[in-house]
Amino acid sequence: MLPARVFAVAPLALLILALSGCSSLGCTDTTAERGEAGARVRVVDTDGQPLGVTAAVVDWRLEAHPQVPSEGDRIHFHFRFDGADEYSDPAVDTCAVDKERVALGCQTVYSSQAFGPADDPLTGDDWLAVEHPEQVAEVLLIPNDQSYNGRTCDVDIKDGGGMHPPEPPSRGDQL
Repeated sequence: MLPARVFAVAPLALLILALSGCSSLGCTDTTAERGEAGARVRVVDTDGQPLGVTAAVVDWRLEAHPQVPSEGDRIHFHFRFDGADEYSDPAVDTCAVDKERVALGCQTVYSSQAFGPADDPLTGDDWLAVEHPEQVAEVLLIPNDQSYNGRTCDVDIKDGGGMHPPEPPSRGDQL
């Protein structure tokens, strides 16, 4: 039989472990589900809640990049972030897709890249290199905010874990 002091101290020890980040539940990582891609999307956090920011592809075209014209045509696209401010820097994945919405090439763009002309400072542009640019039918954005991806359990067992953005799309993904 255990002394009464052991039973009195046990809840205190459990509380200390829980407050220090060590718990019997352990560290768990979860990944958010990828949202529906579109030419205009409402940016959402890892819980799927809107951030009050809209991202849109303003236009796109095939053309040679002026710094490397010998590499052939690339996708030159303009994008716009409405609702972002200087304290937030939401980011979305941008993909050139074919007519079946299969990704041909993707990259992440941040609202801070929107540095357009003085009459439209919310608009920016970037380039996507794809293997077969003639197959591009659309440029789409994925609404999941990619700007913050907290520490994982593998990296930090004490403070890691929680919900993380979905994996970035890659060539061949169906959007």
